[in-house]
Amino acid sequence: MSSRHIGLNLIYLVPGETGGTEVVARELLPELIAARPQFRFTLFVNRETAESGDGFFQQLAPCVTVPVRARRRADWVRGEQQLLPRLARAAGVDLVHSLANTGPAWGRFRRVVTIHDLIHRVHREAHFGLRGLGMGMLVSLAARRSDRVIADSRSTREDLERLLGLDPSKIDVAPLGVRAATAQGSLGEEEVRRRQRLGDRKILLSVSAKRPHKNLARLLEAMSLLPAGERPVLVLPGYPTPYEQELRRRASELGLAEDVRLLGWLPDEELEGHYAAAACFVFPSLYEGFGLPVLEAMARGVPVACSGRGSLAEVAGEAAELFDPEDPADIARAVTHILGDPGLAERLRAAGRAQAARFSWQQTAAATLESYERALGLG
Repeated sequence: MSSRHIGLNLIYLVPGETGGTEVVARELLPELIAARPQFRFTLFVNRETAESGDGFFQQLAPCVTVPVRARRRADWVRGEQQLLPRLARAAGVDLVHSLANTGPAWGRFRRVVTIHDLIHRVHREAHFGLRGLGMGMLVSLAARRSDRVIADSRSTREDLERLLGLDPSKIDVAPLGVRAATAQGSLGEEEVRRRQRLGDRKILLSVSAKRPHKNLARLLEAMSLLPAGERPVLVLPGYPTPYEQELRRRASELGLAEDVRLLGWLPDEELEGHYAAAACFVFPSLYEGFGLPVLEAMARGVPVACSGRGSLAEVAGEAAELFDPEDPADIARAVTHILGDPGLAERLRAAGRAQAARFSWQQTAAATLESYERALGLG
């Protein structure tokens, strides 16, 4: 196959602040580059990434700094729509792949965009303040002007067809992979319990951004339905948003102040320690483009209770206890079922590991490269 030059649009990525789309970039890019040694790759990054000092992306491939700061939404858009096309042309790329829902609408190169979800259409409250303005226009523009659109799941592909009217023949599905557990350096259970003042109580873990559609308010209501003497501690790591104050207020109203730990984004060794200590992982989201946290918990042998909506049922398969995310009593039922039945918990541990093993970043890379080849007219 002839050599091609691929540009990867990472202008959106602020290290340590971008959540799941940063995980995707860090896991997928090494596999993409390793799978096609005959392709050249150039990464287009913002100033925050260029100045971060961790060197991860710079070690993967040559980087071009787009002179904007992505923490400012207007700068991000200007970098992507005005500066990136010119810089990509100067670098001589044949194709630009934008990895996080939006991408340049013009340029003398082929365009591929990954649209992880259409949350801005399904749950408009999910985006806060200025960050949410114009999202619908930018995602729709990228979808229309790109040669190929990649979706993480069949559910998201159906949303792209139904809500944006995209031709199904233009959409490629590339399910995400699962991060391997980093046992080395993982925080021990005793230290996890000490830091979070957990004592010997069972731990209910939910890794999630603090956003309304993640449905954490109903999870708190479900917790309040559990008998106080049998109630686990609910630990909620994930990057903070303005909505977190509403969750703290709600927890206090429900009398859960001693039963909930609202944490920020945890470094890997701390997060792995929490997975290892958890008796159950619960994920009540109303809408996901894929549902990566569910698979990550399964891969680590944590029994999972999760919403049965959309892509979550697709990803979890038969390996989780599913519930109606709009019914706190049903959430409480699913959690109680796992915590109170060791046999069920053990069956879900085994089924979860088997389900997670079906997803790998190598497969994601292979499907992504096939999309590139279609866009370039090579396949």
